[in-house]
Order: sequence, then structure tokens, then C-alpha cells
Amino acid sequence: MEDSEPLARYRALLASGELNPDPAQELAMEKLQLLHHRLARYKPDQGRGWMQRLFGRGQTDPAPEGIYIHGDVGRGKSMLMDLFYDGAPLEKKRRVHFHEFMGEVHARIDRFRKTPAKERSKRGLGDDPLPPIARDIADATHLLCFDEFEVRDIADAMILGRLFGRLFELGVVMVSTSNRAPDDLYKGGLNRQLFLPFIKDLKARLDVLCLEGLKDYRQARMHGVRIYHTPLGEGAQLELDAAFENLTDQPSGEGAEIKVKGRTLKIPQQAKGVARFHFADLCEKPLGTHDYLALTKHFHTMILAGIPQLGPDQRNEARRFVLLIDILYDNAIKLIASAATDVDGIYPAGDGGFEFQRTASRLTEMQSAEYFDAPHRAVADI
Repeated sequence: MEDSEPLARYRALLASGELNPDPAQELAMEKLQLLHHRLARYKPDQGRGWMQRLFGRGQTDPAPEGIYIHGDVGRGKSMLMDLFYDGAPLEKKRRVHFHEFMGEVHARIDRFRKTPAKERSKRGLGDDPLPPIARDIADATHLLCFDEFEVRDIADAMILGRLFGRLFELGVVMVSTSNRAPDDLYKGGLNRQLFLPFIKDLKARLDVLCLEGLKDYRQARMHGVRIYHTPLGEGAQLELDAAFENLTDQPSGEGAEIKVKGRTLKIPQQAKGVARFHFADLCEKPLGTHDYLALTKHFHTMILAGIPQLGPDQRNEARRFVLLIDILYDNAIKLIASAATDVDGIYPAGDGGFEFQRTASRLTEMQSAEYFDAPHRAVADI
């Protein structure tokens, strides 16, 4: 096998001891290996000359079946997809977080609608933005690899069927990871019955594979590592830096935004289900239950820096911190933090000081191996 082939690269990691044997991962890699060979023979531009582009006709050379890998957080899904993507034998390929991709689609739709009707007519675009958007995407990308495929927004749900139906017709091959099985996408969402045809088409177009396993590979790296660091200072900061890199395989993350009840919640850094904040980002701003619940839907681990010792004049910050910890605890979100003092000294006096004892108890429990090994619990839609 060539070094670029995903199965060879996976087995090299096994041989080096960087990965432990896992039958579910091995099966997934064999599926990705088969797709790798099919893509090497795939001619995505065949049958898509100017006539086909002009009239929007689809791909004549049948596209290989894509793959949808789902399973709990930390099972190695993103790692497997990266091994596949890095050596995928297509020039026009893209790996992107699903929500980033959908944000781009919505921006394209907005630009289309702002284009004057006369100009759209002159360019032969018509009134529906999705066909030309799909055509542009297919022209630029023959292989789309999505990390963390998830549907929570009705705006996304209502356009996915038509958008991806057209992308599939145009010969785009899709590989995706997700924490949810296809049948659980947009579960409980508004007008979900309108979304069900997309799920049916997704299952027909992609080989759906459940990556079962007992071990959370990212969190296993944290075993034996301190996750609560005090006092504040350069040493604690370096420990948080190391924890983030250990869990994400990268020294820093990218910023992101989450829409919550019509507002925008900014994420300073995030990668692979890990979010990084400063205490001020979450507890010194007018945030509440919906904001903290939204975080538990997007992330399985939180790194929180700079927890201060709070006094009586910081009762609002203390209340938000109590609420944040309660929500993280109830949803088994892992917390790695730096603080000015030990947990009992964070809020020694002030309104709610007595009740804060429960928060201190939870913070102590959240440092235990048993808590850190507990699976991320799904939260109700909000």
C-alpha cells in the first residue's frame, strides 16, 4: 500500500503505539480505504462540459457512495476522517466543520437575494438561489468532508434536502462524522416531518457506519492529569494550553459563534468539541440558562481560565457561575479550569454563599476520574 492510503496510515499508527487496536475503527478504515480506491478511478468532470453547466445537468459518471460515520464523542471519528482526507486522490476536495459550511451557504443565499432581479435574469439565475449555489459548490469541490454533521436550526433543515439533493446529482461525494445517527438528526425540531425525506435520501446515498466503542480516546489522554489548577499565573496558563492541545491535537482553536434566542454567543476558541473561555466571557456578561445549555449542545469539554475569588459585591458573577456549573454538571460536560483559589474559597461570603457549597461540591466531583469518564449526556432542545 502507498503511504497516502488511509488504511496503511492507520496501521502505521497502530504499529507505532500511538493508537490502540479497535475493531470498530478498523472497520471504518476499511470502508474509507475502499472509497479511496473508488475515488482514484472517479472522473468527476466527465460529462460536465459547458452545455451541462449551462443547463444544470447532473454528473453522468456515477459518483462513489459516500460515508457517514456516527458515534459518541471521543471515539476517533475526526481522526479517521483526517487520515482519509489527507490522502484522498482528488484535487478539488474540502474538509470543513458542518456549521461553518452552512453559514457560508446562508451568506450565499443572502447575497443572491440582494442581487437585483434584472441582473439575475441576465445571468440566467432565476429566482431560486439553491441550484446556482449547488452548481458553484460542485464546480469547486468534488469531495466534501464534514466534521460534526448536526442539524439544530430550522433554516438549515428546510434547505438541506434540496441543496444536498442537487450536490449529489452533480457528483459531489460526501464523507461526514456526527455524534448522531441519521434518524436522530433534527430530532424534536420544528416541522421535522418536512426534514424526513432528506434523512431518507442521506441514508440511500451514504454508507452509514456506527463507530461503537468503549473508550473515549481524547479524554483517555487526560487520565492522571490535573484538571483544576491554582493559583492563577503562567504555570496554570501553560497547563490549560497543554490540555487543549492534548484534547484537540492543535495548539489553539478558531473562534466561532452560536445563535441563541436571536442573539450571538461568541466562542473565543474551539476545536473538536472542546471550547475555551475566560471566566469573564461567561460570567461577567448578561448570559443565562439558554446560553449555557447551548454550549452543552456543541461541546463535550470546556476549558475555563481565570476563575477569581469572588466577594459580596460580585453576587451577579457568582450566580452566573453557579448556574454555569449546574448546567455543565447536569450534562456531564468535562471542565478543566484555572482559579485563584481552591474550590471552597471561590465564594466564601456574600448572597448565596451557603448555597455555593453545593457548587463547590460539584466542582470537586467534576475533578474525579469517574466524572471525567462519564459519557456526555444529551440535553433537551431549548
